[in-house]
Amino acid sequence: MKKNKAICDVNSCFMCKNCINGWHHAIQYAKINIKLKRGEKLFKEGDAVTGIYFVYQGNIKVSKQWDEEKELILRFATNGAILGHRGLGENLTYPISATAIEDSIICYVDMGFFESTLRVNNELTFQLVNFFANELRVSERRMRDLAHMPVKGRVADALLKLHKQFGITQEGFINIRLSRQDLASYAGTTYETVFRVVNELATDGLVSVLGKSITITNHDALATLIPSTN
Repeated sequence: MKKNKAICDVNSCFMCKNCINGWHHAIQYAKINIKLKRGEKLFKEGDAVTGIYFVYQGNIKVSKQWDEEKELILRFATNGAILGHRGLGENLTYPISATAIEDSIICYVDMGFFESTLRVNNELTFQLVNFFANELRVSERRMRDLAHMPVKGRVADALLKLHKQFGITQEGFINIRLSRQDLASYAGTTYETVFRVVNELATDGLVSVLGKSITITNHDALATLIPSTN
């Protein structure tokens, strides 16, 4: 983990784009940038909270330990996204982990500065409340799906969500290369199960696989595997 300085991205960064222009200089002065190698943890469950992070460049998986050997990937944070906000509040330890799935650069500000930023910038506070509310809705839906959705539907849902978030490459592959283990952790299942289900989807002509890369070849048919819920 290396630290340096980089110019703020005021167009995509969750904090910068929701702050008044006069506050950008303060952010530039207060923040540091952290370089992560692929597979390196930014923080892990139980670490003491010292500040808030924002993705400057790269891709971070946010996960929670499922049991002693498994993790559940809650979301993927890309350029501009906020990280570490779940450590806000009275229990000042992170309840989740954040790990780079590719070489990444992260912006960090300490908690004192972030709290001052919230007090000065009403729009940032408003957008953070909205973000928390949306994340709560997504988490509740996720828990419901893990409890009731068949595993084939969960894998299909995970692939469609990845396609929506990351788009596709020129070759038509989903524009993120995940290991089968990470895909399993995102779908809430095991490596062996996701390997079998992906092969079944490929045999049925719904996806095409080349190494770690996956192309969705029949979106409509894949979507039918996801039970409709209210």
